[in-house]
This record gives sequence, C-alpha cells and structure tokens, in this order.
Amino acid sequence: MNREDAQRLLDERVERRRARDFEAADAIRRQLRDGGWDVVDSATGSELQAFRAPTDQATAPTTRAVTLLTVVHGWLPDIARWLLSVFTHTKGDFEAVVVDNSGDARIAGALVRRAAERLRVVTLDPPLGWAAAANAGVEAAGGEVIVLLDPGVELVGDAAAALVEALADPAVVLAGPFGLRGKGTMKEFAESAGPDVDAIEGYCMAFRRADVLAAEGFDPKFRFYRMADVELSFRLRARGGRAVVVDVPVERHEHRLWEATEPAERERLSRRNMYRFLDRWRDREDLLGGQ
Repeated sequence: MNREDAQRLLDERVERRRARDFEAADAIRRQLRDGGWDVVDSATGSELQAFRAPTDQATAPTTRAVTLLTVVHGWLPDIARWLLSVFTHTKGDFEAVVVDNSGDARIAGALVRRAAERLRVVTLDPPLGWAAAANAGVEAAGGEVIVLLDPGVELVGDAAAALVEALADPAVVLAGPFGLRGKGTMKEFAESAGPDVDAIEGYCMAFRRADVLAAEGFDPKFRFYRMADVELSFRLRARGGRAVVVDVPVERHEHRLWEATEPAERERLSRRNMYRFLDRWRDREDLLGGQ
C-alpha cells in the first residue's frame, strides 16, 4: 500500500474515532497493518510509520550462492570501504546488496555511480526502522545464503566462504564471528567464543535466506537495531538448529548508529528493545546454553 492510500485510510480512521465507532477504527488499523503501515497514536494526533518496504520488484534476482548484505544510513566513506572489501576478497558465486535507508539523495547518487554487475541497491523511500530495512534486503537477495554485515565491518579476507561452509551443516541455522551467551539469564548477554552460542551478533551474521523468510524475518517492531539480532537468533533456534561461532577475517570499525545516537536516547531505545525481547522469550530459558 502506498503512502497516499495509507494516509486516506488514516484520515478515515480519525473520523471513525471521533464518531466513537471504535470497531470500524480498529478494522482500518488492521487494514493499514496488512498494507505495511503502523499507526502511532499520541496526544497530538495519529501518524503513519512504515514497517515493510513496498514489494515492487519487477524481476526475480539472479540466484547466487551467497549475498553479502548491508543496510546503510549514511557515512559514504564506510560504504566505500565496505564495497571495496567485499569485491576485493569475496570469491565464488556472490553478489552484494546495499539497502539504502539513509533518505539522503547524495547517498543514492553515489550508489548509482558505483553500479556493477554483482552490486544491487535497494532504496527505501521513506526510510524504515532497522529491522524492516534488513528484511527488505533479505527479500531482495538472490543468495541461498545471506551474510548480513554492518557497514562498519571490513572484510580482510574471504569471510563468506567459511560461513557458507558452516551452513552446509543442516543442523546449523546461524553462523558468525561474534557470538553471545546469556549470563544465566535472558536479561544479560556477553560475548562468547562458542562454538555453540545463544545468538550471533548482526555485525556479521550468516543464515539461509529460506530459513529467515520462513521465520518471517527480523521483527519490524525493532526500529532501533539493538537486540533485533538476538531476537532473530532465538526465533531461528526455537525452530530447531544451532548458532555457531566461525572465525572469519573481518575487522570492526566504528559502529555509526550507536555513536550517532545520543546516549540517553540509545539507552531508552535499547531498554525498550530488551523489554520487547523479554516479552517474547523470558519463559524459554531452555534456549540458553547450559540451562
């Protein structure tokens, strides 16, 4: 559903609420959600928030063995470094997919100028929350395996090869170099060298595209990135399978979304995401390693 149609329905919902026809208003809200739009009500009124990218992909992508995927929100030097590292070091049958979630015409123009056979760009207008943007990349990908990378992560070797090899084991549903295990509780996680872990961090996270689509992707309620990777890890593992740490040649640089968010705001958003995670998983301590 496009924004114009969504806005028309939102206006109709406002009228139904004024008339105290709450049943009709709730039906419109469900219709908007089916169309990819959340309604956020506040004291000043109601507004739309997109949580799913429009499905306007005209042709299916070329099938590849692996897609290296990143979601960008700006910072051209990081994008350039990421692309150079991917095309320098990745071997075999691969593609790179960049989801442009910046809302910045300069970023869009720079990515157009970098057009290449194995590079595809998904431009989101308007920008979405982090999880919804990542889902748009997963849906657009042609790879049987997807390696999701933060644009602040630089490949210094062929990282994809080892991750694809790990996922050749049907018992493995997630692989990556940065693992987490709960510290005896769902409320606190710490880095773990594995090999088996509770979750894989989204800095570098590999999974089968089909598995994530079957699990309905990242939860789009995670508009901020924190805990979205852990929540998906638990959802995939709850369906059966292991998350494993694989040592791959990558280097982490500055994480821009964290650094660009005011400390008080990132604490608020992180806390809200943790509560969202706990609401769903607090009773599944059987999914914590060692429990």
